[in-house]
Amino acid sequence: MSLTDALFAAFSIPFMGRALLVMLVLAVVAGVVGVLVNLRGLEFISDGLTHAVFPGLAIGLVVGGTAGLVPGATIAALAGAVALTWLDRAGITADAAIAIVLTATFSIGVIVVSKSDDYTGALEALLFGRVLTIPPGEVVPLVVVSLIALAATAVTLKQQLFRAFDARGSRAAGNSPLTLDLVLNASIALVVVAAASTIGTLLVLALLIVPGAVARLTTRRLWWLFPIAALFAAVGSWLGLAAGFALSVGAGVDLPAGATIVGVFVVGYALVLLGSFAAGRIRAGLDTRPPSSGATRPTVVPSSGAPTRSAVGAAGEGR
Repeated sequence: MSLTDALFAAFSIPFMGRALLVMLVLAVVAGVVGVLVNLRGLEFISDGLTHAVFPGLAIGLVVGGTAGLVPGATIAALAGAVALTWLDRAGITADAAIAIVLTATFSIGVIVVSKSDDYTGALEALLFGRVLTIPPGEVVPLVVVSLIALAATAVTLKQQLFRAFDARGSRAAGNSPLTLDLVLNASIALVVVAAASTIGTLLVLALLIVPGAVARLTTRRLWWLFPIAALFAAVGSWLGLAAGFALSVGAGVDLPAGATIVGVFVVGYALVLLGSFAAGRIRAGLDTRPPSSGATRPTVVPSSGAPTRSAVGAAGEGR
């Protein structure tokens, strides 16, 4: 199989085209939301929401089959977001609140799934995803869920950034911390819904965390974080699907698509991290390098305080 076939021709196949469409939309949204997760330090909360989605997926699958996955996951995710926000406001430490929601919801999901006829198959699909078997009828709901999360984030983006860098200043400016936390947690929850229905609940966190971490390594400009994270996530999803198809069809190595996408994300992060480390060492070496023999010597000012002629000339050249 040629490189062109893997990167482009493969996506003319209907199931590959659906997978690419959903993953590109989801990746861009997850990249944008993930930057806020990174800036606010909400990685553990995101992990809690991924597990909060699980019982909704399980109940939706048992009640309505694959068509019930997205509605069930959406209800469970939004309920988990409200629960986490409320527990945090009630004075319970964040780690304890997340642990309570995580263990309670995940255990409920396992109990529900265990009642299905195909326990092993259903559990595997929910945990590890089914990106290559997304039914045509679920493409639009998954895209809509992702776009709602993007819209909610975009409407409150300036306020979210203000709260991320100066929580007290944001509150003094009249921004409601409760409202902003609910909006952000709900956006994370909706991304988790779409991601859990594609790459699985166990791999969702990579889609949310890695692009934002890559953006933080790449630039120090605040507004560049969002397009860089979205671009990295989109390219990583495309390359992950292409690599999985090439290895499975061309080389006969059966690889799960969701795990392959996450593997590409991790490899990309490692390469960016190495590049950032190398660039930092080079900059440090340039900063500590002794001045060359042709460097301008420092100007000596006489004790009287009057500058010498060379100092005046140097000042004139510097203007």
